[in-house]
Amino acid sequence: MPKGNDELAPSAGIKLDDAQRIAWLRLIRSDNIGPATFFDAINHFGTAAAALEGLPELARRGTASKPPRIASESEAIAELDHLERINARLVCFGEPDYPPSLRAGDTPPPMLSVAGSREALLMPSVAIVGSRKSSVAGQKLTRILAQDIGIAGYSITSGLAHGIDTAAHEAALEHTTIAVFAGGLNVFYPPQNEALAREIVDQGGALVSEMPLGWKPRAQDFPRRNRIVAGLSLGLVVVEAAKRSGSLISARLANEMGRLVFAVPGSPLDARADGTNQLIKQGATLVTSARDILDALEPVTSRADQSPYSLSEGGPKSYGDDTEPEAGDREKLLDTLSHTPVHIDDVLNETQIAPGALQLLLIQLALEGLVERHWGNRISLA
Repeated sequence: MPKGNDELAPSAGIKLDDAQRIAWLRLIRSDNIGPATFFDAINHFGTAAAALEGLPELARRGTASKPPRIASESEAIAELDHLERINARLVCFGEPDYPPSLRAGDTPPPMLSVAGSREALLMPSVAIVGSRKSSVAGQKLTRILAQDIGIAGYSITSGLAHGIDTAAHEAALEHTTIAVFAGGLNVFYPPQNEALAREIVDQGGALVSEMPLGWKPRAQDFPRRNRIVAGLSLGLVVVEAAKRSGSLISARLANEMGRLVFAVPGSPLDARADGTNQLIKQGATLVTSARDILDALEPVTSRADQSPYSLSEGGPKSYGDDTEPEAGDREKLLDTLSHTPVHIDDVLNETQIAPGALQLLLIQLALEGLVERHWGNRISLA
């Protein structure tokens, strides 16, 4: 969890002032700063403002030929102004409007760009995902599931893609639906779904992105989006999915976060059912109606209502000390890592580097672009 400081400590929710908000935005928009490095930097330096001051010197200790680009105050102010012009806003980790389920997820985004309803983000949610090249039958079942789950009081979360995503959003419009973008909040992908996105907001739903305004989504941005789709939800339903698909990535991420995973079975002769049938073999709950989902979610929803979220539940990990790296620790760490992600606890056990020193080294190496942070508190060489 984050250290106890004025920015991150209160479990009941905080509201950043303008200076803090700008500092947070500058930090997350700086080069090579992802969510894990963002929280490590605040844990080490105490505040985002202090991290912005300390990161250039930390980077100079390494081997980078030049310090990483730090986003300027004018860039952050311009993004905030642009969000206001498109009737959107920033919601920061720890603030009352930050989605509770996402806050308890894996490597939550420090900041979300949001358009639409505040209430939509605070409702319990079910994600429905599936093939872009979906069948007519798959779309029909998706609409039935989304409507019945919406009637039961859940929002429907999906990724605004063609096929199953679109069917889920459209069917949930009269209830509540959340669309998660892989690019910036003002970059509609696919472009054909711009009208649907606007209708989601008009009907009381919400649009969500962790990416900067104007960001055009790349292939590697869709798994990041899928982690938010999974994190926003108590359970994730896969309707149709081939053996290799983004929907299966979403299911894996949901499972790693402790979410319930559901799958609709299909014919072995239909390639669009290969992924869902495999999920069922691996233990996903078989779904033929919304009742299968609602019955499984009932105890989960009840526990969520009784147990309020706090920053100590599933928050980013703090290593608890400010120990400086010893001579040779950097080389030892780099020698231990490979391009295969490993859990940070395994790295600690293998290297015997002090936890605080390891945290500092990971920030430094991330700034240099030498290590990559992965979901599940795992790291690898970049």
